[in-house]
Amino acid sequence: MAGRLIAVVGPSGAGKDTLIDAAMEARPDLYKARRVITRPSNSGGEDFDGVSEADFAERVAAGDFALHWDAHGLRYGVPRTIERAMEEGRDVIFNGSRGILAHAYELYPNLKVLLITASPDVLAARLASRGRETREKIEQRLARASYDIAPGLPVYQVTNDGVIEDAVADFLSALQPESA
Repeated sequence: MAGRLIAVVGPSGAGKDTLIDAAMEARPDLYKARRVITRPSNSGGEDFDGVSEADFAERVAAGDFALHWDAHGLRYGVPRTIERAMEEGRDVIFNGSRGILAHAYELYPNLKVLLITASPDVLAARLASRGRETREKIEQRLARASYDIAPGLPVYQVTNDGVIEDAVADFLSALQPESA
């Protein structure tokens, strides 16, 4: 049985990486896709492979990515290694972009989407505490925080506004096969 592809999406500051990390701790059977990003590896945040624009372009041309997209002035890629994990029957989880979901669903019809949300006040506080962006950049991210996901995709929403344990429980519940 092939594993599912699980895209975790939502606005910056919603807690996607926190929830993915909690899921990985609770469910070691999951395979977490390590993203490739055109940002220095030491810039903080999630664990990722930082590459130059040129290296990223070479990897796209070589077909190294199952999925890739541009967002926030950066390029993001999910390596093809996810396909082997799914062939082995493992569910693959990745931090994705709402903008690529329709394309991802065409490629991987077993795609499930977990939309992580939080209130604008919580998002603003979390983004400010990261210290990576100016106030103007934070306001731009907040303005993009609430756009629709392509219709027809299987989406499960998790609100991460309060106690983290509640959001983690909801997130883990969404990963169960019967909620697919």
